[in-house]
Amino acid sequence: MNVVSGRSVEVGETVVASPDVDMVSFTGSTAVGQRIAEVCGRSMKRQLMELGGKGAALVLDDADIGSAVAGIGTTFSFYSGQICTAPTRVLAQRGVYERLVDGLTAYARRLKVGDPRDPETVVGPLISATHRDRVESYVELGRKEGAVVTAGGERPPLERGFYVPPTLLADCTNDMRVAREEIFGPVVVVIPFDDEEEGVTLANDSDYGLIDYVWSGDIARAFRLARRLRAGGVGINTVGRNMEAPFGGFKRSGVGRDVGSYALHAYSEVQSIVWPG
Repeated sequence: MNVVSGRSVEVGETVVASPDVDMVSFTGSTAVGQRIAEVCGRSMKRQLMELGGKGAALVLDDADIGSAVAGIGTTFSFYSGQICTAPTRVLAQRGVYERLVDGLTAYARRLKVGDPRDPETVVGPLISATHRDRVESYVELGRKEGAVVTAGGERPPLERGFYVPPTLLADCTNDMRVAREEIFGPVVVVIPFDDEEEGVTLANDSDYGLIDYVWSGDIARAFRLARRLRAGGVGINTVGRNMEAPFGGFKRSGVGRDVGSYALHAYSEVQSIVWPG
């Protein structure tokens, strides 16, 4: 194993293009993944891509709202929303829409934002000032698109660090940019839907398909809908992952599967030898 580190683009491009490298595994943004795939394609180099996401969370009218709020709420605190598997696009059936928005709003407002060295802090800073500005620009865009900010939306008065508070955008539609593009921060959008068919259609109407989620009190119903979602993984009444299950996405969320025995296939070449004896 040889670890080569560096901040410049040239380091990564040199490693990817090197004839000594037979396979490239990349975890990161879709835009960078596309660039790497182009370079790999020149020499037919094998690749494994785990890219962006805009996870849909279908909350059905028979769901345990408390469980849904707790699961979706992890988006605000886990890496401050800087994670591709987060349920950032919430699709709530009309019968529970207001209760879910109220629950998520209250949950977001309770979370302490601040220095990650403080034991009471739940939401830490984003990675850079540039990324904070990008996330804030999406919140402002959501306002302009007609979303209602029910929690967050204003920069915390903290002297050091690049903070964005847990932010909830309600009354969204699936054609808004805040609902279609990966924000990669502690920002969740909520979209209402009427029936199961509309919910599945909205969930699949995305450029991404990494991990989706279904909350329902009827497990058979949840499994039936999960099988119709175009995502590499689906969590039912949970945001947890089984680390032996295949991990990877559909569409712009990536190529191939990693984790468990699937990783052995991803990083191996298969050879057939035929003997007539």
